[in-house]
Formats: sequence, structure tokens, C-alpha cells
Amino acid sequence: MVNVNINGKDIQVPAGSTILEAAKELNIKIPTLCHLDLHDIKMVNQAASCRVCVVEVEGRRNLAPACATPVFEGMKIKTDTQKAIRARRTVVELLLSDHPKDCLICEKNTDCELQSLAADLGIREIKYEGKMSEYPIDRSSYSIVRNMDKCILCRRCETVCNEVQTVNVLSAVGRGFDTVVGTAFDLPIHETTCTFCGQCLAVCPTAALTEVNNVSKVWDAINSKKYVVVQTAPAVRVALGEEFGMEPGTVVTGKMAAALRTLGFDKVFDTDFAADLTIMEEASEFVHRLEHGGKLPILTSCCPGWVKFFEHQFSDMLDIPSSCKSPHEMFGAVAKTYLAEKLDVKPEDMIVVSVMPCVAKKYESARPELGHGGTKDVDIVITTRELAQMIKEAGINFNELEDQDFDNPLGESTGASVIFGTTGGVIEAALRTAYEWLTKETLENVEFEALRGLDGTKEATVNINGQDIKIAVTHGLGNARALLEKIRAGEAEYHAIEIMACPGGCIGGGGQPYHHGDLSILSRRIEGIYSEDRAKTIRKSHENPMIKQLYAEYLGEPYGHKAHELLHTTYTARQKM
Repeated sequence: MVNVNINGKDIQVPAGSTILEAAKELNIKIPTLCHLDLHDIKMVNQAASCRVCVVEVEGRRNLAPACATPVFEGMKIKTDTQKAIRARRTVVELLLSDHPKDCLICEKNTDCELQSLAADLGIREIKYEGKMSEYPIDRSSYSIVRNMDKCILCRRCETVCNEVQTVNVLSAVGRGFDTVVGTAFDLPIHETTCTFCGQCLAVCPTAALTEVNNVSKVWDAINSKKYVVVQTAPAVRVALGEEFGMEPGTVVTGKMAAALRTLGFDKVFDTDFAADLTIMEEASEFVHRLEHGGKLPILTSCCPGWVKFFEHQFSDMLDIPSSCKSPHEMFGAVAKTYLAEKLDVKPEDMIVVSVMPCVAKKYESARPELGHGGTKDVDIVITTRELAQMIKEAGINFNELEDQDFDNPLGESTGASVIFGTTGGVIEAALRTAYEWLTKETLENVEFEALRGLDGTKEATVNINGQDIKIAVTHGLGNARALLEKIRAGEAEYHAIEIMACPGGCIGGGGQPYHHGDLSILSRRIEGIYSEDRAKTIRKSHENPMIKQLYAEYLGEPYGHKAHELLHTTYTARQKM
């Protein structure tokens, strides 16, 4: 331990701690901008590039960045001197001198950390005028918009892309005033190995990185003569309330359904139904591989960011992942066939809108193989944030809405489906069904605790019919890479693996309300997911009565010919840069 003094207060902290960490122990606030400490996902951005956190250290002439300066025995620190405050204000004024002045119409207005910091420091004018950066806006992808005029070189996106996700698309390029965080050879983002997981925009403090906004497309669809149906993913219901002042993890399923109906959608459905459908197909595929000597381990395929990652990075292993489409794509396929027939609506006259916690779903819906009969499975994808935007635009008092149910026949779901929204949930849901199919016995305890939590990689062994089934769960693409490299090298063997691209799974998706570095928000969203599971009467996907009806009336057998035609897909080997 090391003894230090901060603003006249003595404290002991572990050797190697930074001034910022020591100050937090005393509840002393030091402003930060480039710094981001996400220990739970093993990301610490300590670039010290912005110098917003500078403090005075006795015996040193120059100010020290608190986020990157380790403490030493007897260190005396002042965080609130006029010298430090003026330096911070000057740093932010210089950042603003090369920043667009379009705050009122900016995507991150009221959510921008630079904007908030300028307000806290009392900056009310642009003190310095000078040369302005001018970069073309990259709108090349279906998921992410890059506006480098708003980049403040905090390097957070670079850290999360390279160290956490190991995708290695973003890096600082150039020198001096011309420095920018960009792609190799200045390629448009859609021409790189980007997975569109959206974690870069989740940590970006400004609007340098944002999602492609599809709100206007949805309004146009609602106001058209088309038949517009909407579906909502499991993770949305435990995060949407945050946009309306509710605590993270608050379950707003009923209010969300009511809001969507008020917005004017013709039918309001639950992607949870399709998650149950996914389990029917994925569990069937797993059982089939297990009983017929098929390729193992089977890898879950619900996450489009993860799918694109393995297409680029592990194209030699494309025969391992499940061939199942993701739940919202399965929903679209069923909606434009089975449901369309029931409603007497032509598939081409139906528009399917997905509300997702994920920006990669926007890219996914445009994949050419995800359609049937010449029509796309899903037409438009919006994020949790975009749905909140629509609700606010419509003047709906979300907090006062009375709970409503989803429409049927595609609105009934089980507890197994809702846990798809968190890491470990997909494989747990699959086990609840596969166990009963393999043993012909009732699974009494449906909660697999070993598969839960925010550990980067979790392992469990489940004995089924005397056979030890080895399971692995991982979230974050860096963890996925490490696990798959072990499998490729023959250093690890499993029967089934769940992988999600985003830390925490879908609850931490790039389209969720911004957490601004507070990862306790993810934990509370996870608890909201599990509370909804526990509140369900039916907690196993194969017991969903509407799923049984779908197979009886339309699909036939799980993993059968018609199910393969509508609910399964193929993958593409992509260039590894």
C-alpha cells in the first residue's frame, strides 16, 4: 500500500494505482474524457491524449494527467487549483475550436460527453477560431456512420476495436493536426473486416461514430399502404426504460407493446417467439449432430457481429456454426409466409420492422441469403435508442402507458426465449430443451447457474444420459478469438459453444442506451432478463403452444425440409485483412 494526500486528505491505496483511482476512493471527482475504465470486460483506455484530467503534484512543475500517472509514497496532489481548472478549460476550448457547431441537430445532443464537460467547465463561447478538420462522412455501411470531423482523438474506439474485440479495423493515422482515427488505406468501413458490432460507437464520447438512423424509413412505412408488423428483441425490454428516466433493468415489456401499437404498427409481436423457434431448430441440430456423429462443437449463430467475425477470421471452420438464422430473421421468414397467409396479405405488401439492441442487425437484414421468394425476411431494423426517439417524437407519455400484450400467433413466448438477451442465455435455453429430448425426462431445475455472469469465458459440464456434455460460453470477440484458436489448435474440446459479440451479450449491444462506462448498468439489465424468465409460466421453448401450432400447421418436423428452407442459412468465407 502507498500513502498519498489528495486535497489535504490522507489515504492508502495499492501500489500502481493512478491518481484518478486514488481520488475516486475519496469521492473526489476529476473530469475525464479520453479515459474509460471497463474492468469487467478488460478494457482500460489510458491514452491520456486529451489532458482533461490534469492535476497539480507537489514537487512537479508540469501538470500531470490523473488517469495515467501512478501514485508514489508521500505524494501530495491538488485536483482543484485554479491552474488545473484553467488548463482543463483551455484543453476543452481547443477541442471545440476544431469541432462542428451543430449540437442542436447532432445525433449525440444531450448524450455527448464533450458537450457535458464543456457545460461543467462553464464554457459559453468558442474562444479560439482556426482551421477546421474536413473529412468526408462515411455512410458506406448499413450499420455505422463515421463522421471524423467530430473525432476528438480519445482513442476509445481504437482500444475497444483492437484490444477487446480484436477486429483491428481502427487506428490513428497521420501526424499533428491531420491525425485522425481511421481505417487501413482509408477504406470505407464496409470494405474492411468490421463486424458492425457497434462497440466503437458505444464508447465514443461524441458523434464521431453513430448508427445509421432508420427512423424516417419506419415512419414512411407506417404511413404507407403496406401492412407493417414490428417485433422487439429480448434485451430491448430491460433497457428502453432508461431513455425515460427509469432504472436500468426495469422490465417495460407491456409499456413497450402499448407504445408500438400507439405508434401505428398493424401488428406488434415479440422476437421472443422466434427465439423459442430458434431453440427448436438449434437444439434439434445439436441433438442430430450428437446422435449421428456430426461436426462438434456446434456454435450458436444468433449474433450477426459474431457471424461476420468468423466469416473473416475463421473461414476454415464454417462447418462448425449452427446453420440456424438469427431469431429476428426467423421471425421475418415466418411472418412473410405463415402469418401472411393467415392475414391474407401478400409477402411483398408486408413490411417487417425489427427493434433490436444491435446495430449489426441492420447489416444482417441486408444479407442476400436472408430472404425467401425474392423478398427480404426483415425490411427495416431500428435500435432501442431509435425506438425511444420515435416514442418521444410522437409525444407519447411512456411512463404512464398501461401494459398491453403482444399480438398472436407470433407473440407467445417462454422464459427460455427472454434469456437470449444475455450472455449464456442461448445455450441455457437450448439445454433446457435438448436435455428433455435426449433423456425423455422432465428437467426440474431449469436454471444453469454456471453459464451465467460476466466472466469473459465460462465452462460447464452437463451429464445427459450418462454422457458429459461440455459447454462453453463467451462474450466479446477477443474472448471468442482466444477460445476458437484453442479449438483450432486441438487444445480444447467442447460439444456446444455460445458466442456473442458484445460484452454482456445483447444487453450490452451497440444499439442500447449509452452506459457511459458504468458497467453496473449491464448487470442490472441482466437481472431484469432473468426476472422476466422467472415470471413466465412456461420456461422451456418446446412447450410454447404457439410454436407447437406453427409446426403442426405449417413447418412440419423441427429440422425438417420446410424448416430448413425457411429458417436456416449459409455462410460466406470472407477476406482476412
